[in-house]
Amino acid sequence: MTAIVDYGVGNLFSLISSLRYLKQDAVLTSEEEVINAADRVILPGVGAFGDAAEKLRESGLDAVIRKQAFAGKPLLGICLGMQLLFEKSCEFGEHQGLGLLKGSIIPMQGTIPKGLKIPQMGWNALQIRRPHPLLQHIREGDCVYFVHSFYASDCEESILAVCEYGTAVPAAVAGENVMGCQFHPEKSGKVGLSILKAFCEVTI
Repeated sequence: MTAIVDYGVGNLFSLISSLRYLKQDAVLTSEEEVINAADRVILPGVGAFGDAAEKLRESGLDAVIRKQAFAGKPLLGICLGMQLLFEKSCEFGEHQGLGLLKGSIIPMQGTIPKGLKIPQMGWNALQIRRPHPLLQHIREGDCVYFVHSFYASDCEESILAVCEYGTAVPAAVAGENVMGCQFHPEKSGKVGLSILKAFCEVTI
């Protein structure tokens, strides 16, 4: 069973619908017992890093997620959920993340060439940096859907794939059982479904 962490950030309908399309047993939950019993965990998220991190702390779900990650359970962060896996973010001040991956979240503003729209919103091609079970069903150049104004930096050791948006933007990352996608696989058609399928097949 896949537990999708529900902490009041984002519309989760398309994500759970995608997993059910793949015939995966998936549940939206904020209950520690359900997350502990799950085979794998997905941390979604849209919006501001600081607000999301505070909601995780207030609910105690930050500790639950860390405990499961340290125990070796497969964990996938999506969009803001991926950003929360890192050590900190510079979005509207400095905010602490879950610290499961090394690196920081920085703004596109001032770090990508002028003329490119912020947020990056739309389809972009994946450039695979290294093989990983999360990417086992996709190919170099497959396109996925992004919506974001901040991105991960100082995280070279965890990068699986990047996309080109004036700079090499980390698009997929992993460290052992902890994985993340800056894009939305649930909004990325067949390619996104292939990535979610691969995550559900991951065994650590």
